[in-house]
Amino acid sequence: MEPAEAAMEEHGSEQRLAEFYNRRASSGWDHPLSPRRVEQRELFISLLKSEARHDILEIGTGTGLDGLKFVQAGIHYTGVDLAEVHVRQARSKGLDVSVASARSLPFADGAFPAVWSMSTLLHIPAADIDGVLHELVRVAAPNAPIAVGLWSGDDEESLNPEDDLEPRFFSRRRDETVRRIFGRHGTIEDFVTWPEGTGEESGPGAGNWTQHYQFLILRTPALMS
Repeated sequence: MEPAEAAMEEHGSEQRLAEFYNRRASSGWDHPLSPRRVEQRELFISLLKSEARHDILEIGTGTGLDGLKFVQAGIHYTGVDLAEVHVRQARSKGLDVSVASARSLPFADGAFPAVWSMSTLLHIPAADIDGVLHELVRVAAPNAPIAVGLWSGDDEESLNPEDDLEPRFFSRRRDETVRRIFGRHGTIEDFVTWPEGTGEESGPGAGNWTQHYQFLILRTPALMS
């Protein structure tokens, strides 16, 4: 492995990522949810209710902003996050959240009728993304909707230039690449994008990256008879 690749892999480790978000969460900073993100969450809640799905797993809970809304909508909520401080903050809101990795989820096969993961899987390297998606599909019920949000890029893996100390690793993919990768694990039922804005509409990179937000719903394979 080349030195640059080794350094990128180290920055992309789950330990580094957890340390970054533990520091950020301890500082009290929390990125507000953009109006489009909120809109998609409300549409997803409507989908769950229309299909009588009363439980959801969130991958990458943060401080629990989405989790609270699922609970308020009457949906039983379970969440996981790498950062212990995030978990403590989410639990302080009454949410059922634990420390766990998306690479190895501590749940039984088919345990959840729906999955939600916003701005989290973009930290998964290209070499690992299929394994993570296989794990999400494993814990999801047959024919379950898995909602995922990502920031786009030019199929590149890089460190966030806005992070001063321990920069976060991002794997940023073209729309067609996202469709191809996710399509290997189920049926893409919905795929929408919206441009990066400013303030709460802005994404990572401090304006140095050209990007838009990608939101998709992956429907897991139906149970074979």
